[in-house]
Amino acid sequence: MKKPVVLLAILLISVFASAQGINFSGSWKLNSSKSKLGDQFSMAPKEIIVTQNGNNLNVEKHSEFQGQTYTSTDKLTLDGKECINAGFMDSEKKSTAVWSGDKKSLKISSKIPVQGETMTIVEMYKMDGNSLVIEVSASSSYGDMAETMVYDKKP
Repeated sequence: MKKPVVLLAILLISVFASAQGINFSGSWKLNSSKSKLGDQFSMAPKEIIVTQNGNNLNVEKHSEFQGQTYTSTDKLTLDGKECINAGFMDSEKKSTAVWSGDKKSLKISSKIPVQGETMTIVEMYKMDGNSLVIEVSASSSYGDMAETMVYDKKP
């Protein structure tokens, strides 16, 4: 009798886990050699720390620009509801996070006001083996930009 109950419990746990999607939690370091970054400018953070718990996703990004280090943190929900976080130069970044139909990728769409205009940034999170891959596209009147960032999990 114990065997069917254990099998049923394992089945229910795996169904629940797949309904939630991939868990991207961890500390991730940019692998520049595997990434496809912009030639003159890159939005790629050197390190990302992701904490995913239930419906909540926190993404802490550690970046460098012109010799300065910057840290930004986004707190998102995984149910598609709009979340507001700090953007560039004291602006508000409005974002939504939505799972793909197969729950294998997460699309984060953000809008940030920049000098009287709106910049749109779309980030697609997915796993490739043990690597976190983030495909990013940004669009504004200043032009469009696309990068593929590959991160290795830090031990």
